[in-house]
Amino acid sequence: MKTYLVTGGAGFIGANYIHYLFEKYDDIHVYNLDKLTYAGNPENLKEFENNPNYTFIKGDICDPEFVGPLVAKSDIVVNFAAESHVDRSIGAPDDFIRTDVFGAFVLLESARKHGVEKFIQISTDEVYGSIEKGSFVETDPLMPSSPYSASKSGADRLAFSYYVTYDLPIIISRCSNNYGPYQYPEKLISLFITNAFENKQLPVYGDGKNVRDWIYVWDHCNAVDFIIHNGQNGEIYNIGGGNERTNLEITEFILKALDKPHSLIKFVTDRPGHDRRYSLDCTKLKNMGWKPEFNLETALQATVNWYREHQAWWKKIKSGEYLEYYKSHYGKSL
Repeated sequence: MKTYLVTGGAGFIGANYIHYLFEKYDDIHVYNLDKLTYAGNPENLKEFENNPNYTFIKGDICDPEFVGPLVAKSDIVVNFAAESHVDRSIGAPDDFIRTDVFGAFVLLESARKHGVEKFIQISTDEVYGSIEKGSFVETDPLMPSSPYSASKSGADRLAFSYYVTYDLPIIISRCSNNYGPYQYPEKLISLFITNAFENKQLPVYGDGKNVRDWIYVWDHCNAVDFIIHNGQNGEIYNIGGGNERTNLEITEFILKALDKPHSLIKFVTDRPGHDRRYSLDCTKLKNMGWKPEFNLETALQATVNWYREHQAWWKKIKSGEYLEYYKSHYGKSL
């Protein structure tokens, strides 16, 4: 039986990854370590609460005394834990440096001391910065533009240093923008879908022509599993969906899917340092046999449908109700 330590497993991508693991494997145990900050929601994994192969632990990856025993019991560590919202990083960069960089350091040190079979550092395409033409390959220099992407760059390079210096079995993944179920309604797609349901304005930065590559979260989870089994230690793998769209195109798709008027769009002042275009060259991973399975339009429509069918989930979040509930129920380590 393989034992996974998934950090940040109550968040959007981490929770989907745990769903993916239990759908694919029977012979695993998953420790889900999450601090339960505003974006961490144990309700995302409620169906596993009584599963003997699943253990939720409320805790901080920055606490070495807490992290060490969990790493010691784990074969594979997958570090999703991070502060990840660019706008929030502009207002409070210290939180991002602490969690994204120092937290990664604590995990890496614990992995070095206790030994693990594999350590996956989840990075992001934002570490490369913006590109006007062409696409970034894994060997391109990192030019992060926000405190968030800078903090992820720091963790990315720190992880690589542990491979070079200590021969720790590290793999780094850099993924494009994710969308899908359980995404906290602050990112473009989840926020705009839920705002549209409520007939609230959809705030589009600048002219709306910033380009992102979009990947359905299940494809990302599949790619992480693929590199655990097929990737080489010390390597970096770009993970993309091959679906470059402007923010305005995504916004218009959502409005059309919900039969909402364009008058809900509100163009707002662009945020500082807003990268114009992200683009990943994923040839390296595709040559190994991996490719995304989900078409953007089909998966985005499925995402809209999921938020339609789970309005109680996101309405509790947007109202602040769930924060009080989980503060009282998960106020101490479990």
